[in-house]
Amino acid sequence: MTRIEAAEAEQLAAVATAALIAAGARTAPKTRGVDSLRTLILVGEDLGVLAEAMEAKGDGKIKRHSNFSRDASNVRASAAVVLFGVTGEPKKPEQPLNCGACGYGGCDAFIAAGKNERLDFRGPLCIYQLIDLGIALGVAAKISAEQCIDSRIMYTIGAAAREAGYLKECDVVMGLPLSVTGKNPFFDRQQAVR
Repeated sequence: MTRIEAAEAEQLAAVATAALIAAGARTAPKTRGVDSLRTLILVGEDLGVLAEAMEAKGDGKIKRHSNFSRDASNVRASAAVVLFGVTGEPKKPEQPLNCGACGYGGCDAFIAAGKNERLDFRGPLCIYQLIDLGIALGVAAKISAEQCIDSRIMYTIGAAAREAGYLKECDVVMGLPLSVTGKNPFFDRQQAVR
């Protein structure tokens, strides 16, 4: 008889949920019918690489909150992390909306300004790209809750992920760590004991 121990089953559930989240993000509505969303699932050794990048970012030359180091411990204890990223350029620049939410007078001025690497992300960013990111993150949170997998959307994960080379082509990245333990470790930042 083949048996699956609880720890293995929980890891399988987390990775299966990560795959469902990536699929849900892909099929989520996209503004203007243009999809530039990217996802990437990290497990195993990649979680350690990401956590190290988070600690380095938190301990960097620029004074940062300790949130990066704190969240790195959550990443190390996670079963998986799903990354979500978008590029920042206007959608359908040949049919510009010129809404001005980016701070420029129109899409042409936005494009002419070019992109600049900033502390955590690259900008400027088109609001419609950020709306898509928000929708994808909402779908991800819903799917993880429906699957009884603990999660929390983290800015710190995305900021460090780009520096570590994950979704580097994206201008802004967010991360969603997944946990299957006796209590959710992401809100009080206390790791569960088995």
